[in-house]
Amino acid sequence: MDAMKVLVVDDEPALREVLSMRIESWGYRVAMAAHVAEAQRRIRLDRPDIVISDVVMPEVSGLELLKMLKVEDPAACVILVTAHGSIDAAVDAMKEGAQDFLTKPLDYTKLHALLEATAAEVRRRGELEKLETELDGEGRLGLLIGRSQPMRSLYDTIGLLAASDASALITGESGTGKELVARMIHETSSRASGPFVAINSAAIPEGLMESEMFGHERGAFTGAVRSRSGCFEQANEGTLFLDEITEMPASLQPKLLRILEDGRVRRLGGSRETAFDVRVLAATNRPPANAVADGVLREDLFYRLNVFELHVPPLRERAEDIHLLAQYFVREFRAKHDAKIAGIRDEARELLESYSWPGNVRELRNVMERAVILARSEWIEPTHLPPFLRGDGPKSTAVTVPLGTSAAEAEKALILRTFEHVGYNKSETARRLGVDVKTVRSKLRSYGVS
Repeated sequence: MDAMKVLVVDDEPALREVLSMRIESWGYRVAMAAHVAEAQRRIRLDRPDIVISDVVMPEVSGLELLKMLKVEDPAACVILVTAHGSIDAAVDAMKEGAQDFLTKPLDYTKLHALLEATAAEVRRRGELEKLETELDGEGRLGLLIGRSQPMRSLYDTIGLLAASDASALITGESGTGKELVARMIHETSSRASGPFVAINSAAIPEGLMESEMFGHERGAFTGAVRSRSGCFEQANEGTLFLDEITEMPASLQPKLLRILEDGRVRRLGGSRETAFDVRVLAATNRPPANAVADGVLREDLFYRLNVFELHVPPLRERAEDIHLLAQYFVREFRAKHDAKIAGIRDEARELLESYSWPGNVRELRNVMERAVILARSEWIEPTHLPPFLRGDGPKSTAVTVPLGTSAAEAEKALILRTFEHVGYNKSETARRLGVDVKTVRSKLRSYGVS
């Protein structure tokens, strides 16, 4: 790593030379200036990382130099030094954005520690600038964030799919961003000007699913006071995204298959079929082969949808993307909450990167929103992260119930503990427990958990 550049500004030649020699001995590159005008020239030529300036100098003071530098670069790192130190002067310096304020005779141990801390701040800001550049460039594809090899492979596959009109099945754990992948396929395809319609098979009551999918005519059933188009009509000339396809009622899957093969749909209670032009993308958090073997996904529907299969990697398999993703969420939430957060300190970043993220990107997003709200300084610290990330009182993954506990109470303990462990993700809870997500939703409601 290149040595940091330090500019020493002092009108006393002897002190300037001694201070410069001492700083060089600590491994820094040093330039010198006798007054503010010369300092400004040196800053333009050398672009120093840190400026150490005397406060009391002829014509223009070090405090004025600080103000000028902060106008040009609010992130400029300036340390002020004076033999005429006072509380008022120190307060003024800190208000104007000085890193710190030291008095002569200098405590070189303190100065060395301050320089090391300031240099770390400069490096951190440099890394942050690179992250921000990546977020605006090669580190992302639309709203998909990541520079890891698994994500680059995913971007390539999205590019191939965007050039075709084939159906695709998107697989991956809950919270990995399967809907974002579907949106990117749509937005980079020839259908981008058409609608993108998403329907979650696990979120719609079974009794309403057929109407949501195919639409209905007025009077088709009790409560159908007016006609309504289904998702195929709504997505005409665009893309239809069927999320959690394995949660679709088995009775509805043959009807869906027929509609996909015929390219025509009839509303409930209707007498005529309507042609549509829709590209269908589906997603599941279950391994599709297992879903077919378990009888929750028809084999013929699986083959109809699975012309292409895209797998969205879990966050634990692309840990190198965590810092980039976390910074993206910092950017999002500092705007939402009007916060002054710049980025994440190294210690907090290490905690983020060492966690397994069972709830994937969705869980990371929630953690970062919490951190942005809690942080009062420019940087997110470990204390702004949840206790389970900091290792405060590590949680056991075991569920212990005493003898004599009823089966219902044991089931409740298992469901609630799993729900907590996976970052309060209902779909992931269902996957871990091997049950239907509707069952998990119903159980949680009965426990008073929404």
